[in-house]
Amino acid sequence: MRFLALLAAALLLSGSALAREAAPLADDEVVEKRLVVIAEELRCLVCQNESLAGSRADLAEDLRREVRGLIKQGKTDQEIKDFLVSRYGDFVLYRPPVKSTTWLLWAGPFVLLLVGLAVLIAYLRRRSGQVAPAELSEDDKKRAEALLKD
Repeated sequence: MRFLALLAAALLLSGSALAREAAPLADDEVVEKRLVVIAEELRCLVCQNESLAGSRADLAEDLRREVRGLIKQGKTDQEIKDFLVSRYGDFVLYRPPVKSTTWLLWAGPFVLLLVGLAVLIAYLRRRSGQVAPAELSEDDKKRAEALLKD
């Protein structure tokens, strides 16, 4: 019982140790709003399934700081995205452009779906040819008829 109490206390205290302070907003509210709009269109390079705006990774914070600096320098949204693409590639964009280097990214899921369906159809056709209908003996037929009559 004492062990459970110590374990519960340790768990409660560890949660507060892992919590981080909220990052302060930028001094300029316009810069911060623009940062959020731009960061929603960018992918976190660490998390990969989160936007740069929603990620809590350290690298995401560094990239947001970089974007803030570019905004303060007077760069347009497109110039900021172009800078990040030149540095990290099209992967940093949530909606990368359709071009020869990203065709696989755009068509890959559909190709995999078609390949999967083709394999499934081939498997089912091969399997249906292998299963022979079961032949009942005369005794089995008589028992089945007797069960159906009851």
